[in-house]
Amino acid sequence: MGNVLQLDHPLAAHHLSVLRDVNTPSVTFRATVQRLSMLLAVHATRDLPLQTKRIRTPLVEHDAQELAVSVAIVPILRAGLSMVEPVLQLLPDAEVRHLGMYRDEATAQPVEYYSKLPPNHCTDVGLILDPMLATGGSIRAAVGALKRWGVKDIRVLSLIAAPEGILLLHQDAPEVKLFVASVDERLDGNKFIVPGLGDAGDRIFNTSH
Repeated sequence: MGNVLQLDHPLAAHHLSVLRDVNTPSVTFRATVQRLSMLLAVHATRDLPLQTKRIRTPLVEHDAQELAVSVAIVPILRAGLSMVEPVLQLLPDAEVRHLGMYRDEATAQPVEYYSKLPPNHCTDVGLILDPMLATGGSIRAAVGALKRWGVKDIRVLSLIAAPEGILLLHQDAPEVKLFVASVDERLDGNKFIVPGLGDAGDRIFNTSH
């Protein structure tokens, strides 16, 4: 599928196996999400533009490189929160802007309940964080919010994605790049990703019953 960049790395495969295991405890699951998110963030930022900055080392004057763009990290609440810290470790000067959405279990459609995108102050690049791209509804809504905000370069970071969600996203926004660790097989009748890893939010925050 176009504009889908899958992370091909042995560490990604290893961490995914930990996340998929039903016996992985919440504390390990949460830490593994962070490790895999950092790998994804490195993958997703490898082509960000640079500009030259003149600095002085302890020895000489030197033409160094720095990022030439501003970046916003945009987690979709609540599960996306678990991916913020490792991305901030790589981009400490980035803004963090939150979008709150949940899936209506009856309709499987996203319901927005919170948005913190300040008017008249958008960044050059927006990184949307959500561990799972299932139906695609929440991420499609987040992309729409960032477009209305004025962001020109929108990138989505998800640990796993279903083909159905990818198709929906790229029907609306074919220019958006999706960075994933795995494209899974399908959605089941309840709109959960198969083989998947269960409900990421519940497993991250230990709220499963």
